[in-house]
Amino acid sequence: MAESMMERGPGRERLVRRSGATLLLVGILALGAANSVSCVRTGHVGVVTVFGRVTGRTMGEGIHLVNPLARVHQLDIKSQEIKERAAVPSKEGLIMGLEASVLYHLDPAGAAELFQKIGPNYREVLLIPNFRSSMRAVTAANTASALYSDARDAMAQQVLTQLQSQVHPRGILVENVLLRDLQLPETLKQAIEAKQQAQQDAQRMEFVLQKERHEAERKRVEAAGIKDFQDIVSQGISDKLLQWKGIEATMELARSSNSKVVVVGNAKNGLPLIFSADK
Repeated sequence: MAESMMERGPGRERLVRRSGATLLLVGILALGAANSVSCVRTGHVGVVTVFGRVTGRTMGEGIHLVNPLARVHQLDIKSQEIKERAAVPSKEGLIMGLEASVLYHLDPAGAAELFQKIGPNYREVLLIPNFRSSMRAVTAANTASALYSDARDAMAQQVLTQLQSQVHPRGILVENVLLRDLQLPETLKQAIEAKQQAQQDAQRMEFVLQKERHEAERKRVEAAGIKDFQDIVSQGISDKLLQWKGIEATMELARSSNSKVVVVGNAKNGLPLIFSADK
């Protein structure tokens, strides 16, 4: 019986060792299979690296098979916004507070190169510094009054164009730049508002003067027309015509059914005089 126990011990030990090796192999295979599958989230792009080296391969959204030794770094490619508030100079050398924002997104085709040369913190390293520099460069080329007026949209377009030229080759696509708020020194703000008010008053006065000039011209035309009418009428009226009209009126009165006495005058004394016999 002792011999039987001794034979049974080594066999069981070998069985245990074989089972352990099998489980270890299964675990390794399961771990390798898990590491061979990668899922890229919605709105992201995956950059593949092997032992810290960028392979140049990028993956879109969804599940992908990868090298078990590879690592997938996910970068956001959705539209994003950066808000900046900075003290910027004007052409006159005044310092103003400017609040602006930039809308951008990462170009999936350039994600691998961007990750390799700049890294995942490309916003802080590349985009924000260039955005601030573009704002200062554009405001320094314009007067404070232009920044305070309708020219602000044109300056936002200038910042957009300059920023695009700086970051687009690196794989960042700038969609739009918005200049939201501008804080001028109070004295300058009041001076600009006073100047704009004076310009509006001058335009309003010019309108009033123009209206008065048109009215004066209308009255001159009307007076000229009345004068022409009077000249024409006066040329057509003569003493004989007036005498004839007086005779016609007298004859009409004489044919009236009312009793009357008509005293006929002469051309020198005027028209006939008419007296009613009833009074």
